[in-house]
Amino acid sequence: MTPTAAVASILVALLLGAISPGPSFVLVARNAIGLSRRDGIATAIGMGIGGVIFSGVALAGLYTLLTAVDWLYIALKVAGGMYLLYLASRIWRGASAPLSVGASDGPRNINAAKSFWLGLSTQLSNPKTAIVYGSIFVALLPQHPPLWCYLALPPLVFAVEAGWYTVVAVCFSSRRPREMYLRTKKWIDRFAAGAIGSLGLRLILMANKTGL
Repeated sequence: MTPTAAVASILVALLLGAISPGPSFVLVARNAIGLSRRDGIATAIGMGIGGVIFSGVALAGLYTLLTAVDWLYIALKVAGGMYLLYLASRIWRGASAPLSVGASDGPRNINAAKSFWLGLSTQLSNPKTAIVYGSIFVALLPQHPPLWCYLALPPLVFAVEAGWYTVVAVCFSSRRPREMYLRTKKWIDRFAAGAIGSLGLRLILMANKTGL
């Protein structure tokens, strides 16, 4: 496989993984519907930066350290799982709180930075994603890829991750999805909390299993 074909295959594999519904999808959609389009896009950018960090880890070969040093991988799993459980509990507790959402994403929106960090921290809280990135890169990249692969992959990964979740944010921030959210906020938030919490619980329960 040529380096160009390898890079293209990596991007397709990562796009398919991003498209698969999961906690990241739920979080971006919830922020876009419940807060604003700007917040949804900020969350998407956070997810994209998280993907860049994981791609850098994979390119540096550090993922092998996580698979080789069992206690480090277990510790990261437990820490990530606990953070996701904390995030899920916050969303669950706020599910019944009323929310007033404006029709536009005007300059009064001050949550974009918070939404960005929420997206980034949620992406980075799952160390298993680093292993998935590492596995894909090792499986598809040549043994000695040219320099341009190292330079091109991080921004391309950002484009895939942030691009997909930006599409999600734009789609879910339109008027009808937002009105639906306001009518069913309690149940949507509890679904989001359940999806995020289940991943956190799974990370903790499966922490002593190093396999994928």
